[in-house]
Amino acid sequence: MKIKEIVSALERFAPLPLQDGFDNAGLQIGLTDAEATGALLCLDVNEAVLDEAIALGYNLVIAHHPLLFKGVKSITGKDYIERCILKAIKNDIVIYAAHTNLDNALGGVNFKMAEKIGLKNVRVLAPQENALMKLVTFVPTDHAEAVRKALFAAGCGCIGNYDSCSYNLEGEGTFRAKENAHPYCGEIGKLHAEKEVRIETVLPAHRKREVVKALLSAHPYEEPVYDLYAIQNEWMQAGSGIIGELETPETESEFLKRIKKTFEVGCVKHNKLTGREIQTVALCGGAGAFLMPLAIRNHADVFITGEIRYHEYFGHESDILLAEIGHYESEQYTKEILYTIIREAFPYFELQISKVNTNPIKYL
Repeated sequence: MKIKEIVSALERFAPLPLQDGFDNAGLQIGLTDAEATGALLCLDVNEAVLDEAIALGYNLVIAHHPLLFKGVKSITGKDYIERCILKAIKNDIVIYAAHTNLDNALGGVNFKMAEKIGLKNVRVLAPQENALMKLVTFVPTDHAEAVRKALFAAGCGCIGNYDSCSYNLEGEGTFRAKENAHPYCGEIGKLHAEKEVRIETVLPAHRKREVVKALLSAHPYEEPVYDLYAIQNEWMQAGSGIIGELETPETESEFLKRIKKTFEVGCVKHNKLTGREIQTVALCGGAGAFLMPLAIRNHADVFITGEIRYHEYFGHESDILLAEIGHYESEQYTKEILYTIIREAFPYFELQISKVNTNPIKYL
């Protein structure tokens, strides 16, 4: 099995176009045409993780956080990043990162946090905008079903908890085939009228190429007509943060103690307890404090994230319970997502979760 096959499985689950603009997710170091000897899964890449991969005989390290965020102007070993680059290249190790694309993906990092907490009715807190398109095409009536199926298989027609969504309107199309044409129906030089179905459906913008390819393959016409429109609808299946509900309400103290145990937190930071009942929970793994105002507007009882700055705690006691559990702690179960994606696609592939705790923050 080649490394690129594993990368493809990861990117089917968390496509790179889902990543935020500041990010550098994807292939970091190495060549994906190499045969994979095994994959080590981690949150961060450091020298100890690479040593672990070398000892296991693995040539692929898959991390959540990219090793390379900024451009590297020299590689002299002056810091751990440069030393990791040197060690990876010397040992033919490929490094891949699934970062904010995995944060923003359906079933990604925040969904895993929600699963660990036991949330129900889980939905995206801040859906992505300007990420959808509408496709309109015109198909002979007897081929409409085949074209719809091809479009749905390529990623069209998903709206919330529904798939295979389309709008269909019957009508009549006209055309005249010119010399050197090879028409599916009608005759050269004669105006032809054909009963057609106008099919409308939605698609993620990053699936445009695959969708057009599927349309052209399934459509019977020599020159299929189709239109693509950018639409401003929020994409409810991708975005930042999660909001959901507990099946049974808890007191603030009960909830915070359970979160501390679930995420193995050395110290849970929180604002003043006011005696509120906790049922609606908003969360975001990592540095998610930017979603705090949205959690408040959505009437969440508590907002959980990895990092909150000092001044961001002020003035919210009556609005919401804030809980800061640490960046590493909030995202540690990302390794389980990576494991599941690869294990389901390749049941017998050599795969391990790193035993190295890469959290640079220690608690006294």
